[in-house]
Amino acid sequence: MSRTKIGLVVLLSILVVIQFFQPARNESVQVETSNIATTIDVPDNVQAILQNSCYDCHSNNTRYPWYSTLQPGAWWMASHVEEGKEELNFDDFANYSKRRKLSKLKAMQGAIEDESMPLPSYTFIHRAAILSEKDKQLLKDWLDKTRNEISISEARE
Repeated sequence: MSRTKIGLVVLLSILVVIQFFQPARNESVQVETSNIATTIDVPDNVQAILQNSCYDCHSNNTRYPWYSTLQPGAWWMASHVEEGKEELNFDDFANYSKRRKLSKLKAMQGAIEDESMPLPSYTFIHRAAILSEKDKQLLKDWLDKTRNEISISEARE
């Protein structure tokens, strides 16, 4: 057998073997009592946008597509979800301090304005997660209002 064929057989064997090593899945069946909606007024239309465009990486319950079990892509996806939850987790938002809430809401607005979120690698496959101009404006208005409400309540304390 030629070196090329041996190399291809080895590569194929490695690809088959790594399929048996799956990362833990980010799935929770319970409704989190510390979800953002338990501490902040989140209108239904805003919640729908957040769930559609943000929650897969920024919550405790990722919707996994068919390709999420194929390695090495599953490891890459798990890494993105872990990083996303470390940065902002909507299911833990109520546990954040007021200062951290304000910081996260400001960062969300910045990510919308500079179009860094949702990630292009996510929207490449999940076309419905792309924020329309109307969605962006709705989120920015909600973020401004919410930040103001938190700041006012903080000043009262």
